[in-house]
Amino acid sequence: MMPLRQQLRDESDFDQLPDDVPISATIADIEEKKGFIDYFRFVIEVKTKGASKYLIYRRYREFFNLHQVLEARYSPEVPDKPGPNTIILPSLPGKVFMGVKQDIAESRIPELNTYMKGLLGLPTWFLLEEALRMFFYQTELDSKHQPLALRRLRPQTRKVKTVKPKMDLFSSPRAEAMFDFRGNDKAELNLKRGEVIFLLRRVNADWLEGTVNNQTGIFPKSFVKIIKPLPESESEGEGGAHTYSYLRCFLLTPSGVATRDVCVQEDLTIQPSYKELLSRMRNVFKEDDIAVNYRDPEGDLIRILDDEDVQLMIKESCVQQVNDKRPVNQFPWELHVTMTSDLSVYNTEA
Repeated sequence: MMPLRQQLRDESDFDQLPDDVPISATIADIEEKKGFIDYFRFVIEVKTKGASKYLIYRRYREFFNLHQVLEARYSPEVPDKPGPNTIILPSLPGKVFMGVKQDIAESRIPELNTYMKGLLGLPTWFLLEEALRMFFYQTELDSKHQPLALRRLRPQTRKVKTVKPKMDLFSSPRAEAMFDFRGNDKAELNLKRGEVIFLLRRVNADWLEGTVNNQTGIFPKSFVKIIKPLPESESEGEGGAHTYSYLRCFLLTPSGVATRDVCVQEDLTIQPSYKELLSRMRNVFKEDDIAVNYRDPEGDLIRILDDEDVQLMIKESCVQQVNDKRPVNQFPWELHVTMTSDLSVYNTEA
């Protein structure tokens, strides 16, 4: 029997497509993600041939990676002479290296909507392309995430009234700030002595997540006095999964070791890039001339130089994790930060 893809190429019969094939996609909103670096991602409503709808969340670089894969597989060598197994792809908006991230994301929405419309409007057989289907597939993380807003799905003539939930001041878990605290990045709250923070969840033994002055973020437990504690069991509270994961990192200097827990809105399975890790460590420790390292199974420091080293670090940490008891929202790998010129920390013995 002729494969479905070849059959569709010959007959271009839309009715033969499976019901779960995406046929349209529209950006509903953008959301800021406080990861190893802060970025914006696009909230996309996908409709399938079977009339189902769902939301997915994608960064621009995922669009870029998809386009590169499709170009390598389907772009004709001579643009004016496409062959039977080639496709003229729609244009993807280029990378932008300067500007405010939110403004860049907002400006890309109409261009990316046009791009997705162009992709899903290509010949029927192309819709079965695996890379295309995986891009529009709703992952488990997509299905669990609740969008903050869906501005672009609302009818333009309809005014949506926002009703803020009433906070029960006497029953909500809360704490009072005993000292001023200035956050190091967008994930951390700024606190003033005497302010009352409404508690949302525990990040780890030393950090909490809460809300104050209409801002939500994390803060050190040692800076506050607990007025009403959070429920001991997560099932007693309203929260489900952890909002934040945290990475333990160390700064090694001749005068000693400084330890920080870096909290990010990322899943523990994320593989950050080398550049993202280096940028975040520079921000955390306020040092520019640094190197990032990890410890191998023998305990020796290994300097990270590229994305392949990051991949190796994560792979080795998964092996060591078997006998390593950690909080459920702590990354299985740790970063050891040294000064770039300090080579004395490395074991040079053969």
